[in-house]
Amino acid sequence: MNQGQGMNMQDMFGKMMDMQKKMNAAQEELKDKTVTAEAGGGMVTVTANGAQEITGIEIDPEAVDPDDLELLEDLVIAGVNKALEDASEMAQNEMKKSMGGMLPQGMDLGQLGL
Repeated sequence: MNQGQGMNMQDMFGKMMDMQKKMNAAQEELKDKTVTAEAGGGMVTVTANGAQEITGIEIDPEAVDPDDLELLEDLVIAGVNKALEDASEMAQNEMKKSMGGMLPQGMDLGQLGL
């Protein structure tokens, strides 16, 4: 009886190690996947990758008004927040795809810090 439990623990540990390897590989792949978000009708465009890093910001010269920098700042904040939100959603979807049937049904990847 004790030996059977040992085999189950070894099998479970092996599956956990496989899952960790797949998660690491998927996280590395996410660095190459990007999302782009716009604010102010395209006056500010922000690109983020699946690792939650901002990789680019484009600002339409029309958005640059020295007398109203607060508007530009608000547009940048809105664009960054939207890009990070979209990147997080994309990352969760990609992780779910890469993990396939390895996760128990109903398990939220947020529980794993993703």
